[in-house]
Amino acid sequence: MGDVLNYSGVVTKIRAMQSKLLKPEQFEEIANLHSVPEVVSYLKEKTSYTGILETLDEDHLHRGDIEKIMVQTLYDDFSKIYSFCGLEQRKFLKLYLRHYEVDLINYCLRIVINHYQEPFDINYKKAFFDKYSKISIEKLITSRTTDQLIENLKGTEYYTPLKSLQDSRSVTLFDYDLTLNLYCYMVAWKTRAKIKNKKERDLFVNEWGTMIDLLNLEWIYRAKKYYNMKAIDIFAIIIPNHYRIPTDMIKEIVEAPTVDDCIKAIGKSFYANRFDPGKNKAFEQMYNEILYHMYASNRRKDPYSIATVNAYLFFKEEELKKLTTAMECIRYSLSPSETLAYVGGNVND
Repeated sequence: MGDVLNYSGVVTKIRAMQSKLLKPEQFEEIANLHSVPEVVSYLKEKTSYTGILETLDEDHLHRGDIEKIMVQTLYDDFSKIYSFCGLEQRKFLKLYLRHYEVDLINYCLRIVINHYQEPFDINYKKAFFDKYSKISIEKLITSRTTDQLIENLKGTEYYTPLKSLQDSRSVTLFDYDLTLNLYCYMVAWKTRAKIKNKKERDLFVNEWGTMIDLLNLEWIYRAKKYYNMKAIDIFAIIIPNHYRIPTDMIKEIVEAPTVDDCIKAIGKSFYANRFDPGKNKAFEQMYNEILYHMYASNRRKDPYSIATVNAYLFFKEEELKKLTTAMECIRYSLSPSETLAYVGGNVND
């Protein structure tokens, strides 16, 4: 009964928000459109994006402007959910916030490392980060070098892990990205011991453990297939935690002499039936499909729990990715069937 009382408000709110997510048939309709302006008009007329897209005029229909608005809808949904959550529930939401923070830092790193002439285009995120994060947008936009960027992160949890890279030689964007990802997943995994409620702790272990396992499989496969990395170097880039893949199996997968041997080793794992690189699917698509089914299943099993919050935020992010992909496909005149193949399924179905 306690869980129902604790989550009744936020679950009711999320159910209303969930009903406004795009349906598979709406993505089919979008795939049959012929231009980005047509997609924007469709979203204005027939979806929950009506209000926010009204601020977008006909002269600003390129990808960057549309993506800004879409990201804003994600931040708005996060804020709505946050306002309905209690103190303990907000601790889980901070894990999602860390994901948004890493995306922001990586964007800024790309700007300074690649010496882009364009200014930092992140002021539209300022209100959100001022409210929920210790990261200062005002400081970040003054950065012109990686050293300045890292100094402008002082006072945040990302300063120390990034600072440790500064004395290294030939540090690349990949190194910074890897450091941030390893840090985030390792810190998140450690928090499981602090979750007092057993049911929520088990749910946390299931969801974060699955994400860690799948990311490690993806990174190992890519390291072998595209970079021909040695086993010792692969061990250095994967998350040093595991859930349903024992240490000896991770070792076997990493030390597999060829890509085919790597695939065979993955085929012995818990994820073999769904995570098969031999299928005609990108790793990212298989990864997202597994997570989709996991979040949907956890929400069905225990709707009055943090599972409902986690599922909605995942579904919302997936919707935004699929919309962006659909518009890119339409921009390049792909056929409706090709567009749907890239978009994939599992959108609020």
